[in-house]
Amino acid sequence: MTSISPSPTPLAPEELAKGALVKYEEAPAERKAVIDQAIAEINLGDSNSIIYFGTKAQEQLTTISDTMLEGVRNKDTGPAGNALSEMLVTLRGFNPSSIDPSKKPGFFARLFGGVKPVAKFLQQYEEVRRQIDSITDRLEGHTTKLLTDIASLDKLYDANLDYFHTLADYIAAGEEMLRRLDTETIPALAKEAEGADVLKAQALRDLRTGRDDLERRVHDLKLTRQVAMQSLPSIRIVQENDKSLVSKIKSTIANTVPLWRQQLAMAVTIARSAEAGQTLKQATDLTNELLTANAETLRTSNAQIREQVERGVFDIEAVKKANDNLIATIQDSLRIADEGKRKRVEAEKVLVQAEADLKSTLQMAKAKAEGAPPPAPAA
Repeated sequence: MTSISPSPTPLAPEELAKGALVKYEEAPAERKAVIDQAIAEINLGDSNSIIYFGTKAQEQLTTISDTMLEGVRNKDTGPAGNALSEMLVTLRGFNPSSIDPSKKPGFFARLFGGVKPVAKFLQQYEEVRRQIDSITDRLEGHTTKLLTDIASLDKLYDANLDYFHTLADYIAAGEEMLRRLDTETIPALAKEAEGADVLKAQALRDLRTGRDDLERRVHDLKLTRQVAMQSLPSIRIVQENDKSLVSKIKSTIANTVPLWRQQLAMAVTIARSAEAGQTLKQATDLTNELLTANAETLRTSNAQIREQVERGVFDIEAVKKANDNLIATIQDSLRIADEGKRKRVEAEKVLVQAEADLKSTLQMAKAKAEGAPPPAPAA
């Protein structure tokens, strides 16, 4: 019998600490080296460098996800819960009371010599047994598929966790690059562009545009990191449901079916003894009471098991709420981005006017130096 190892708690403290967002100067040496490698991937002169910044972190996750989807598409994924329900219906549809020898046969049965209760019961038992065996085989197949899915979910969880950690490094790299641009590179270039030609001013503008693109990309990576964080407990929820279902299937195959057969064998034996004499009537009654008690116990146990299996359904509300919050966050980001775009357009107009004023002033100064009348100021 295949054992199932317990799943680790999603986002354990050490995992969360490893994937936490930290500033570059506060990062440990080994992590700072990884962040430096990510910084080296940024080329503000190349738009694709910013657009695809951080996408390499998703390659392993995408590969494992595609493999899982391919496996799902290539196999028959019948619901195991239906097979369990079918087995329950089959067991309930089998009536052991038909072998009660104390019931008198009807008029036509006495006239034409009807089939004895025990013989009829054995015919029904053989038919039900074949159905139970078929359902058991299907349940074994479902168990194999579920165990495969559980192992695949472990790989997907590990890949998603690595992705979560790597995103934190890329975010730290992006924020460090933004800090360097804001405090070093852009101020230095702005100083060089003062009183210089238009090309220097355009280079400064391009650098600021690249800086804004990088800032938006870092924000996108933060949103992606949040989605990856939500995916971790979601994977464990699905995995725990599969494990619970595997446990219930194995319990049914190992306990319920053998107990059912054992009780039926006892019923047949008692019924045959009852036909030999009414002296065993008390034993027959006791067996019937036992069958009733077992049936009630099975029903109660099944109800409890099903409630436990279906508990995962209520957790979807939490996932939905998290998804709604994520959508609201994205909408806020889009609104803020639009506002930023508007402000940049206004700033661009100011820059153009400033450039025109600068040109006009330089021309006036040149004309004054040469003794020529100054040109009319630009409108």
